[in-house]
Amino acid sequence: MEVEPPNEEWAVSTPKSSPLEAMYWRSEILQVMYWLRGEGFGDLVDAQLIERFLQVKADRAVGFLDRLVVEGFLTIDGEWYALSERGLKQGALEFLESFRELMRPGHGECSDDCWCHMSVDEADACVAHRREHDHT
Repeated sequence: MEVEPPNEEWAVSTPKSSPLEAMYWRSEILQVMYWLRGEGFGDLVDAQLIERFLQVKADRAVGFLDRLVVEGFLTIDGEWYALSERGLKQGALEFLESFRELMRPGHGECSDDCWCHMSVDEADACVAHRREHDHT
C-alpha cells in the first residue's frame, strides 16, 4: 500500500501539554491500528507506518508506541507493535467515538426519536427491520 508522505497541508494541531499530548496520541494510534486491522492490512505496525498515517516523526512515534506498551495497550516484538486485548477494546471505543456521527442513519431513514440514533447496535437492528418490512 502506497501512502503519500506528510506535507505542510497535512499539519495536525496537537496538544502542547504532556498529559494531553499522550492522551491524544494514544487515541490516534489505537484508532489507526484498529482501522488497519479491520481493513485487513495486518496486525503489526512500526514507527514508520505510524509516521505515514499520523504525521508524527518516527522517532517521536516510538516514544508514544513504547508508552502504550507500558500502559498495556500494545505488545512489542522487536520494532513491531500489535494491539493487546486491552488495546483492541480501547481502539474499538476510540474508533466508534470518532466516527459516531457518520455511522448514524441518514436523514429520512428513521424518525428523530428512533433508538437507532443512540447506538450502533440499534442502528443495525433498525436497518435489518426496515429490510424485512420493505415491500417495494
